[in-house]
Amino acid sequence: MALRARLRTAVRKVLLAVKAGDKSRAQDSFKAAVPEIDRMVSKGIIRKNRGAQYKSRLNARVRALS
Repeated sequence: MALRARLRTAVRKVLLAVKAGDKSRAQDSFKAAVPEIDRMVSKGIIRKNRGAQYKSRLNARVRALS
């Protein structure tokens, strides 16, 4: 449960930065979230495709800020 919470927190930080319109903070949060997502995939907390989906959608939101 703690690992899943870490994943949700990492994703939430990216989304909050995007919502605030802070591009640099969003990019930094995204760079920190990607290893967390990969770690959860390798531990079997989430499936590989779900991890890819998280990364793809977060990246699209960060890139949309420019």
